[in-house]
Amino acid sequence: ATSNGTASALYYKIEYDPREYPYIAWKWEVDNIIKKGDATKKSGDDYAARLFVVFPSSFFVFTDTLNYIWANKLPKGSSVLCPYMDNNIMVSVQSGPAKTGKWLAESRNIYEDYKKYFGKQPGKVGAIAIMTDTDNTKEKASARYGTIAICRKDPQK
Repeated sequence: ATSNGTASALYYKIEYDPREYPYIAWKWEVDNIIKKGDATKKSGDDYAARLFVVFPSSFFVFTDTLNYIWANKLPKGSSVLCPYMDNNIMVSVQSGPAKTGKWLAESRNIYEDYKKYFGKQPGKVGAIAIMTDTDNTKEKASARYGTIAICRKDPQK
């Protein structure tokens, strides 16, 4: 995926119970981070790579999202609310330029993450999405995404 002052996402609609399949695993590689990126500001809400797990509601405004990002400054393991939506939690899975140009395998327990960040039991997952975006900073970014898998157990262990 390449972005030049734009944003685009690829969504895959899938319904499943995160209690049954709590893990999501994926691979990604970025060529660069967003220099003006800042997860706490609308003007810096851009990422070379991100993966969304969407928990839909009957009303769109109540849809919750876990947003796993490759951040510029936000330390790995940190989280913030999306500057655009209060029900979108951004979790820094990678941060900074140290690992750019390398394929990385990631995994997250979305069931536990949801409980931690939203303070309640999750409903069903309704979609998974990937996104490369630079629409706010007007920078350029390039990333590649590998296989995405939902799993009963952590594939990293």
